[in-house]
Amino acid sequence: MNSVSLPAAAVKVPVAAPTPAGENGTAQRKALQRQAVSFEAVYLGEMLKPMFDGLATDGPFSGGFGEDVWRSLQVQEFGKAIAASGGIGLAAAVHDELLAAQETGAGRTR
Repeated sequence: MNSVSLPAAAVKVPVAAPTPAGENGTAQRKALQRQAVSFEAVYLGEMLKPMFDGLATDGPFSGGFGEDVWRSLQVQEFGKAIAASGGIGLAAAVHDELLAAQETGAGRTR
C-alpha cells in the first residue's frame, strides 16, 4: 500500500528557486504532488470525522479513551487511502496552485 505521510495542520511548501530547464524539475513536481495529496488526505480526514462522531461505542470494548484514539487514527487512514486512490480532485487543484505560486515567485507570469 502506498504510504502518504500527513503534515502538521498547516502545510508549508517552500517556494523553489528557478532551476535550469529539466534540472530537478521532475523532482520538484513530484514533491508538489505529494504535498497536494497530503493536503487532500488531511482535508478528507476532517470531513469524515463527523460521520463517525455519533456512532455508539457499546459492545465488547465499551468505548473509552482508547477507542476514541483508535477511531481518530482510523479516520486519518481513511482520508489517506481515499486521497492516494485518486481522491475527490482537490489534490490536482492544490498542485496546480502550488505550481503557479512557485512560477510566479520565480519571476514567471501565469
